[in-house]
Amino acid sequence: MPVGKVRFFNAEKGFGFVSGDDGDDVFLPASALPAGVTQLRGGTRVEYSVAQGRKGAQAMHVEVLDKMPSIAERKRKPAEQMSVIVEDVIRLLDDLSSGLQKGRYPDRSHSNKIAAVLRAVADDLEV
Repeated sequence: MPVGKVRFFNAEKGFGFVSGDDGDDVFLPASALPAGVTQLRGGTRVEYSVAQGRKGAQAMHVEVLDKMPSIAERKRKPAEQMSVIVEDVIRLLDDLSSGLQKGRYPDRSHSNKIAAVLRAVADDLEV
């Protein structure tokens, strides 16, 4: 069975391409992925069989040989540092809550900053 690297894979569109070690590019449909796998990152090594489809070579029965490390896990802050950040977010939300209880929304620039902080914290927490 051929071995290659995922050139790209778009889970939304349901396909991608594999560059085989022999230099040939092969179409990679989502239906060829192993059970439970919905996304592959570029550079992930895979083993696959090839079938000829209407538009050329197509990967079938893909097996992931090495899993690429998660970017989120590499960027994850230490728990002690996240604890301090979460405490700051709590203070920020307490101030926001006080204003809302008095019938005042924050101005647009302040609300955009709060939203950006919450998104950043959520990204740091997500695995």
